Amino acid sequence: MSNSLPADQPRETITRAVDTTNPDYGFSSFDDLPIEFLLENSVIALDKPAGPTSHEVATWVRRIFDSERVGHGGTLDPGVTGILPLGMNNATKAMQALLPAGKEYVCIMELHRKALEEDIREIVKEFTGKLYQKPPLRSAVRRILRVREVYYNDIVEIKGRLVLFRVGCQAGTYIRKLCFDIGEALGVGAHMRELRRTRVGNFREDEHMCSLYDLKDAYHFWLEDEDDQELRKYLMPMEFAIGHLPEIVVRDTAVAAICHGAPLAANGVLHLSSGIKKDDLVALKTLKGEAIAIGISKNISDRIAKANSGIVADIQRVLMERDRYPQLWKSRSD
Repeated sequence: MSNSLPADQPRETITRAVDTTNPDYGFSSFDDLPIEFLLENSVIALDKPAGPTSHEVATWVRRIFDSERVGHGGTLDPGVTGILPLGMNNATKAMQALLPAGKEYVCIMELHRKALEEDIREIVKEFTGKLYQKPPLRSAVRRILRVREVYYNDIVEIKGRLVLFRVGCQAGTYIRKLCFDIGEALGVGAHMRELRRTRVGNFREDEHMCSLYDLKDAYHFWLEDEDDQELRKYLMPMEFAIGHLPEIVVRDTAVAAICHGAPLAANGVLHLSSGIKKDDLVALKTLKGEAIAIGISKNISDRIAKANSGIVADIQRVLMERDRYPQLWKSRSD
């Protein structure tokens, strides 16, 4: 079984037209972004400790940086540890784009009675694909039956009544309920003993992750010693959070209009990802790779590439500030 999430879907680039970008506008490299800009437009892969709620952790980060807004991408229960993506200020707009990316957890499930190892492996393997789930009694959503997809379910180790497994799943999947259902299917009962989130889209446990202490120390190194080296390790450009989305790259002349909320017209498209479907979330980007907005595709990739006119994407959320690229259209009064 391939241990892949929707964020791992391979895509090719379809070229529709060729153009150049003006180096006088925008950022040509993400490696030397001003630290003040990153503090307003970055994302963080925080290692959430056990105990506090996700909202409390986001509030602590906001206080550390004295920021106006800090938002998280995907709630973790208080007792759960692991990756909690955070958006700083303007980057909070990108957090919702993580919903279709997929998530990965490592879980320790405790069986209530002993079961044969081959039975455990067989039953766990069956809990993949689309599953019906009703949220647990203690949950933040309505307890209605819903469908969630489990992409993979791999047992790492079985020791007595403890089962360590890795699961990749759709956002909104309750691992606590998954453990309960596996126990019911085995006929011995089971519950979730420990859970850690190891991945959300492109956010991975073994890359970029930091603790609250790391963030606080790095921020004070910058404030007191003007040393931003550590801080830059943890403040990633907002584009990282939407890197899993298929993208549509547009002309410089179309950027300002999109920043003002205008839909993307076909003549503004230069190249795009393959595999885009109608109503998919797409990342609209400049030729320099800067995120302009999150859009909703009006058609499939091939038809967008061949379109001579019309709207190819509506704007769901503008990410770029309006004055980064010049306004190049004429108003009616001109």
